[in-house]
Amino acid sequence: MVAPAGTRAGLDKRPDQVAAMFDQVARRYDVTNAVLSAGRDRGWRRATAEALRLAPGQRVLDLAAGTATSSRAFAERGVDVAACDFSIGMLRAGQSRLASRPPRAGTVRLVAGDGLRLPFADASFDRVTISFGLRNVADVDACLAELLRVTRPGGRLVVCEFSQPTWRPFRRVYLGYLMRALPAVARAVSSSPDSYVYLAESIRAWPAQAELAERLRAAGWAGVGWRDLTGGIVALHHGDKPAPAGQPANGQAVAGQGAERQAVDGPAAAAS
Repeated sequence: MVAPAGTRAGLDKRPDQVAAMFDQVARRYDVTNAVLSAGRDRGWRRATAEALRLAPGQRVLDLAAGTATSSRAFAERGVDVAACDFSIGMLRAGQSRLASRPPRAGTVRLVAGDGLRLPFADASFDRVTISFGLRNVADVDACLAELLRVTRPGGRLVVCEFSQPTWRPFRRVYLGYLMRALPAVARAVSSSPDSYVYLAESIRAWPAQAELAERLRAAGWAGVGWRDLTGGIVALHHGDKPAPAGQPANGQAVAGQGAERQAVDGPAAAAS
């Protein structure tokens, strides 16, 4: 299915259409999310930060960072965040908000990049995360593999994504809300309400928790598990990058091997 030009993306997830769609919704994106989630998005962001097990001084990749709302919250814990997104409109909105309200600790660097070809060196980050963005990539498995590539051995991935409610009667009600009420509410609060029809369709088509966990394992992540939030409306999946034989799990080289940790400041294009 291909969306008409200038309206919304289709489930074929053409990158140019998805990026254009997010450019359109950037201005009121955070407000719309708060309304559509009845304010639960803040709790979901807090749960993601806890699942990442952040520690001061870590380097964190926040992929599909959007307006960098989550990135700022991560930085407040004393970490350095690369907020990466392929929507320039979203990054510009984030840049404006960070200028008026910078994090009180840590740093946030805005980076334009594609989740299928991340502009970072191998083993650049201690933690990688993607919130409500994995549905929007054209190749989920390739994206999970790219996230593994840029993570240091022993590093952690957390995926925060819409999922399938676990209680069947509630699932029926929820799917009805997605396809009928959500677009109607979006028309009242969003700068591009047609885009939320795509949102509803993409959530309905997304795999359930166990299937996504298997895809993380197939991409090479170890210790995979998940936690349901809000009855399974959202699920937090996590995994760790295995350390090669003879290398400690923190990514430091063992004596005599001469390996070095890669810097984040690779060939990344800063948003402007």
